[in-house]
Order: sequence, then structure tokens, then C-alpha cells
Amino acid sequence: MASRKQRKKLWSYSAGERGRNRVRAYEDPKTGALLIEWWERQPGTTTLKRKRRSAQTEDRTVAKRQADELAHAFGAHEVRPSAEATLQTLFDIYSVEVSAQKGESKRQHDRRTAEMFLRYFGPGKMAKTLNRRDWDAFIADRRTGKVRPTSVKKARAVSDRQVGYDLQFLLSVLNWAASARNATGTFLLEANPLRGLRIPKNESPKRQVVTDEQYEALRGAAEQVGSLFGLALVVAHETGHRIQSIRLLRWSDVDLERGMIRWRAENDKIGFEHSTPLSSEIMAALQQQRAKTMAIGDAWVFPSPADPSKPCSRHLLRDWWERGAKLAGLPSGERYGWHSLRRKFATDMKDAPLRDLTYMGGWKNSQTLLTCYQQPDEERQREALANRTRRRASGGS
Repeated sequence: MASRKQRKKLWSYSAGERGRNRVRAYEDPKTGALLIEWWERQPGTTTLKRKRRSAQTEDRTVAKRQADELAHAFGAHEVRPSAEATLQTLFDIYSVEVSAQKGESKRQHDRRTAEMFLRYFGPGKMAKTLNRRDWDAFIADRRTGKVRPTSVKKARAVSDRQVGYDLQFLLSVLNWAASARNATGTFLLEANPLRGLRIPKNESPKRQVVTDEQYEALRGAAEQVGSLFGLALVVAHETGHRIQSIRLLRWSDVDLERGMIRWRAENDKIGFEHSTPLSSEIMAALQQQRAKTMAIGDAWVFPSPADPSKPCSRHLLRDWWERGAKLAGLPSGERYGWHSLRRKFATDMKDAPLRDLTYMGGWKNSQTLLTCYQQPDEERQREALANRTRRRASGGS
């Protein structure tokens, strides 16, 4: 039996004050995973109950920051009654209790959007006083670019789709606050004051689909952009998955012997862990890339050119697409992008059973696939009419 001196010293970090807002980040002795722990007062009593959750990271610095943020939120808002809940209060608590559980891109959007709302309405704005006039004013100013994230330096008009995306975050925070209680057992917000208001949306959004000819033109231009761009094109075309999930693939997710690829829940927009078969075209492309790089294990399939220990950034992939689209002669300003390959996959695979296609492409449900991704196909329509005519001529029903 190992002596006490020989035992591994487990990492631990504490933030806040004992008995008030103490939060601890620590290493689980059994699994080595990083956890966040705090004590929460039970509604209507003086009893404290220990709570814990995963830090969702292997980085101790990130776990420490989560502990600091949670302790700050508890210390600043532990006894604030719901009638006094400000937007700053709700955004602070939401960021550490909800946003922290999301993927990196979602967390970044939450931070940017929260900062934008606080700048527009003011951090001291009482959440319960939000009303239809606030709602309409924000929509008008956001559309014109008068209000925008700090990262956007120049005012420019945005679509209703973007406005709706921002407002959906605000509604999510308010709905959550109306169901979450503070340390005294009082709801953070009595009710969502904006409930029932209509989110603006594009009535006829453009959902472009890359044609076979355009795809081949992109493949032909890939050599001028880079080998990883060409590989990303093949993976997106042959699997139908989001570019965000594709860029975070590791070689340990690729099983070339079985011809399968694993899509991790933590890299998926809807948190859907699943594995899908590989076509011969994607198998050949992945085998060629592996032979070229000799990468294995948890190495990134799409490493950053600047730092191979990190995956390609979404910004770099966007830049690659824009360069490739320009070289391939795709129309500009018509919302072509990586997602147009996802729509192509959905449309090309119409003959597959709907349940299988929904699974293969990683869609949340078949309704989303049918309404937002599959496009009308004139060739298939004419074929269906011809089949109908043949059946009638032969006396079939």
C-alpha cells in the first residue's frame, strides 16, 4: 500500500468566502475530471446542500475562472429579490450556470450578445420593466446596425435572421430566470415580461444549394487554396455535417478499417453523439491525408497551420471558402457557404429513408430536414410525373 507521501496530490482551488459564496474547483480523485462545487441554501430553510457539476474542461485555468465567476455571482446577487433583478444580475448568473455548459462558439455568442443588450438597455435596467416598446426599438436599431457587438466597428444593416438570433438569447435568459430561484427561494424573475412577442424572421430566406458543377469547380480550385480546404470540401459533401463539427474532428474519431466516423456530442450543435458510415470518396481522401501527415490518436484532422496543437479556426475555414468560391466562380452576395453543401447532401440523398437520412446528417428531427434543408428538385418531379403516366398507361393505380 502506497504511503501518504507517495500518493498523488490532487489539484484544488477555492474562490469566495467560507459560509457566504465559497466555490471550489477541484480534481476528482477517481476520474481526474475537473469539477465545480458550491453550497446552496434550500428554499425557506437555513439548510445548505452541496452542489457540484463538471467544469466541462481539462484546463485548470478555465476551471479557476469558472469558480471565480460563480463566486462573484453568488456574492453579488445572493439575496437580491426578484423585483430588483437587473439585466446585469440575470446575465451574470446565467453566464456561469447556463452558458458555461455550452460549446465555445455558443459561449462566445452569449457573451457578445449580453454585452450588447447591457450597452443598449443599461446594466441597471430592471428586467421586469422590459416591454413592447423596448423590443421594437431594439429590432429597429439592430436592423440598421445602430446597435451591434463591439467587435463590429462599422454600422451595417443585418438580416432579421440575425436580429432573431440575438432576441432568442434574451428570451432564453428571461425564461430561465422565471424558473430559477435565488438563495431565499424566490424566483429570480416573476415572469418573462417579453413572453409572446413575435421574433422577426425572413419570410422567404435564401437557402442556396451548391450544384454538382459548382462542387466540382470548388474541388478544382482547392489546390490554389490549400490541401485542407480540399479535404474539408470532401468531408462536408460526403457527410452533410456542419463545418463546426468537421473542423473539430480528431483522427481517433476516424475508423478507416470499419469505414466509420464518430461525431462527438461536445462538438455538435444539438449535442448529438453518433457515428456514420464513410463513402469510398471520403475514405480515399482521409487515407491520403493520413499517409501525408502520419497523424494518429487525438491529433486534429484539420490542424491550425499556425499551431498544429489547435484545430483550424472557423474564421480560417470561412476565408478558405470565400477564396475557393471566388476562384470557382460562385455568385457573390447570395449566401453561399459551407452550409450550402449540407443542403446539397440533404437534397442528393432524398431517396434514402427519412429516418436514416436524419441520423446520417445529424439533424435534430426530420421536420427540420424537410423544411430547411431539402430543396425542390425539378428532375425528380419530372421523373415522378413520368412514372405516374406509365402506371396509368399500364392500368396501375
